Amino acid sequence: MTMKKFLPVFLLILARALLIPIALEASSLYSPTWGFSLDLPEDYVYVEGDGRDRFSFETPDGACFDIVVYAATSQRPAPYASIRALANDVQIRLSSEGDTSFFTYQNNEAAILELFFPSPFDGGRSVMIGFGLALELEAEPGKPAPLLLALAYGPEWREDLLLLHLSALDSIAPTAEDRLCPGPITEFSFPRETRQRMAIWGLGEEAWFYPVDEEASQWLIEREFIVLIRYAESADWVEAWSRYYRAVYRDSYERLKDAAFVIERKLYTSQNDSREFAGRVLEWIQGFTYERDFSGSDFVSLVSAVLDGRGDCDSRAMLFALILNQANIPAAMMVSVEYSHAMGLVDLPGSGARFDFVGKQWLVAETTAQVTLGLIGADTSDPDYWLGIFLDSQLTPD
Repeated sequence: MTMKKFLPVFLLILARALLIPIALEASSLYSPTWGFSLDLPEDYVYVEGDGRDRFSFETPDGACFDIVVYAATSQRPAPYASIRALANDVQIRLSSEGDTSFFTYQNNEAAILELFFPSPFDGGRSVMIGFGLALELEAEPGKPAPLLLALAYGPEWREDLLLLHLSALDSIAPTAEDRLCPGPITEFSFPRETRQRMAIWGLGEEAWFYPVDEEASQWLIEREFIVLIRYAESADWVEAWSRYYRAVYRDSYERLKDAAFVIERKLYTSQNDSREFAGRVLEWIQGFTYERDFSGSDFVSLVSAVLDGRGDCDSRAMLFALILNQANIPAAMMVSVEYSHAMGLVDLPGSGARFDFVGKQWLVAETTAQVTLGLIGADTSDPDYWLGIFLDSQLTPD
């Protein structure tokens, strides 16, 4: 199969400035100069750049990730007038044989590039393959938008890196608002067009969803699970696990925004009692059908959980946190390898079992047993066996 035809078929198969590191090894990064952020897989290492507009990363097994920002300065106009001009020029300069597809991301022009070009590392004797992404960044009033170009690529024979490339590119959020929206690769693969009303399980209420939301969300989960498996024997497995949950949460947040509002309106019976609301959300989620699927990620998408009332402990705990966060009640989740379990966390006053995480005593929420907020089984109560997970990559503590 030629690279020119590779990307559409590949996606079809799967479907059916200064960068500040938020954590040294876990590559959650933010550019205060340009306002974009990204959440790279764990073994990418910064190798070179100019500290503002150009950054390059590599992994030990040959994956490369380059970022360049093109913008007008007081001395010169913008190098490219449009995303289309930038994408076309990149393919020419790389001597790439890949195709380019243009699409809209968050109401702005964007492009995804198939890369198939002579390797710069051996004089062109071998070939590099991968993908590129061109996006508009936030513009200052009266000025053209800066353009971001990201290239993720590796040796042609390392086709096992292709999902890693897509994961890295999909982690880019061009603006602060985009960090809790589906990533550009997922949006390109599953464009959202016309919303429709769907029933929320067990509440007698409906909310707006896009017909592709379930499929797109599960596609991202399975892709990120394959990336996560790369780190099963790595010293970075904890960071990789955290990144996996962040990616799922980011993709789900906007998809469930209307549903979370409807759930809040339905269950928030007392304006001043956040704990009562959290308890009602917990009770609703505890009524789900417990479901596991060991053939893949073993994670039910949050969209499916809300629509069908099903899921295991991971999806339930994350859904609990998402609904409370959207109601402006700080929430997170905790997971345990030893206990093979996950629970919700919420920052609320009152009695109950608590978990010490980033300087706070979080109230524990057991989502799979019919118990009240703050209760936890004695057989899963050792805090040394639990790992706290912040779900918004830009809020991850130092």
